[in-house]
Amino acid sequence: MSLIVGSNLAKEFGADEVFSGVNIEVPHKARIALVGPNGAGKTTLLSILIGLDTPSDGTVSRVKKLKIGWLPQRPELYGDHTIHQEMLSAFADLRAMEDELARLETALADAAQHDQVMAQYGELQEKFEAAGGYTYEQRIKTVLHGLSFKPEDYGRRIGQLSGGQKTRVMLGRLLLEAPDVLALDEPTNHLDIDAVEWLEGFLNEFEGAVIVVSHDRYFMDAVAQTVWELDFGSLESYRGNYSAYVNQRDERHERMLKEYEAQQEFIAKEIDYIRRNLAGQNTKQAQGRRTRLERLKRAGGIMTRPRRRETMHLRLGAVMRSGDRVLATKNVAVGYPERVLFQSPDIFLRRGEVAALIGANGVGKSTFVKTIIGDLQPRAGELRLGTGVKIGYFAQAHELLNEQNSILDEIQTVKPMPISEARNLLAQFLFQGDDVFRPISTLSGGERGRVALAKLALAGANFLLLDEPTNHLDIASQEILQNVLADFSGTILLVSHDRYLIDALATQIWTLTPGKLDVFEGSYAEYLAAREKARLAEAAKAESARAAAKPTVNGIKAGEKKFGLNPYQLQKRIEELEALIPELEARLDDITEEIGSASANGDAGRVAELGRAYTQAEADLHAAMEDWERLVS
Repeated sequence: MSLIVGSNLAKEFGADEVFSGVNIEVPHKARIALVGPNGAGKTTLLSILIGLDTPSDGTVSRVKKLKIGWLPQRPELYGDHTIHQEMLSAFADLRAMEDELARLETALADAAQHDQVMAQYGELQEKFEAAGGYTYEQRIKTVLHGLSFKPEDYGRRIGQLSGGQKTRVMLGRLLLEAPDVLALDEPTNHLDIDAVEWLEGFLNEFEGAVIVVSHDRYFMDAVAQTVWELDFGSLESYRGNYSAYVNQRDERHERMLKEYEAQQEFIAKEIDYIRRNLAGQNTKQAQGRRTRLERLKRAGGIMTRPRRRETMHLRLGAVMRSGDRVLATKNVAVGYPERVLFQSPDIFLRRGEVAALIGANGVGKSTFVKTIIGDLQPRAGELRLGTGVKIGYFAQAHELLNEQNSILDEIQTVKPMPISEARNLLAQFLFQGDDVFRPISTLSGGERGRVALAKLALAGANFLLLDEPTNHLDIASQEILQNVLADFSGTILLVSHDRYLIDALATQIWTLTPGKLDVFEGSYAEYLAAREKARLAEAAKAESARAAAKPTVNGIKAGEKKFGLNPYQLQKRIEELEALIPELEARLDDITEEIGSASANGDAGRVAELGRAYTQAEADLHAAMEDWERLVS
């Protein structure tokens, strides 16, 4: 049985229909990515499925007592409590049990109710332990660390956090609550690459179902097992991750287009035959064909041309060739007069290469870019651009756009041109009609990104510095930008969290951590492989160091085994037996006393029961003694 079932769902806002005829199911342990262009209704559909909105038509059924965790794009999180306290709220039931255990511990001091309280305490303690009562603090630390919060952040007040930090806090609490269904709307928007990688691992181990709205293609490749595409008011389902969806989508569109064209050709031939023969010798055949065509139309069998949404048309065109050396540094330190952020190794970026600069938020990536373009000076060392290098800069926050300009005026600042030519250019970036007169200040993040890309296309630059160029772009625009950059004949420095883009383009990976920049010459896949190899080597080194610190245990060396146990497993087992043997001896003494008491009371049934318990305890003691003697010999 599925957790959620939507049948014939439709949603209208006034006279506008967002979608209709949607039939979907969310099975146990589903991993579903919901994709589609901005404005297609993804968030609306997700809200209907989880019960925050109602459909205009159709029904949604959910299993009883379904627990849903919901992360909106812009979470509303208020209060004067701390990040740690927000995480603790995920364990309200456990903490109530913890308080009750503390109360019972106090009550144990009362001899009159000791036995009754002890029974209650034992039962509750077992339940508390099974529910993870002794590990929830560690789980909080694991989640906060995974979402890039440091221990010193735990005491920060919610009211002091930025919108992105609040999103991470709410996401952390939802993950700790472990609901039956996680519904996440753009969960990676405010996460750096390390945090997204951690989230991927968490979701892949998560026991519940996941539905995620996302533009992060690499994330969907790692997590999704089904892709729902919502567009033109209808929903199509595809098996597999994002890459599988792209292949199936293109194949499906190509097949439908061929079927449509074949039908159109057939209809055209039929109409031509009917026209030529309706009044001739083949009148009956022509009338029969006309009847079949009319019947096909009435039955709705005439196919419509498969649609594809209009997308951005980006062309960077030919650029002036630069010298082979595009960027070179020597002993460079990057930062501000009051503080150096990091030291850079000597860099040599060649013409035609793509360097991807990655790292956590706030370590200095944008500062490095501003140093390269000359807005900031290096704090030490030398940074040089090569011969004939012309920079084109795409700023993450689009701060280079003049808020007072119209879109039309803004692109004229790069290259003056006739208005008709400018309008034609802007139409390629999806700005049509009176849209071109809108002020920059009124544009969304995605619209600003398209204006910045239009300016970049006009710049004629041969060295592109792109700071988060796919932020706010829908998937179709991301795909177009990726293809255009892949064909670009110049050089690119890409600052991005978009691992799909990095994986497709990068020839060097520059990893920035606090105080340090590391350069890896190779693709992103090669970088990940090298990183994993280094991690395994470090783990092996640490294990060797631990083994060297304790060369022998109970007479056997590290790496060797005795009775199938390594030295540390052997020592642990011996310690367990040494603790168990006294417990069994004490148990025999207790049973002996109980047998005497039961005999005095004439309780033959109880004496028999205790006799069996004594026999079992004696056998357990004998086995434990034999095992201990064998292991220590």
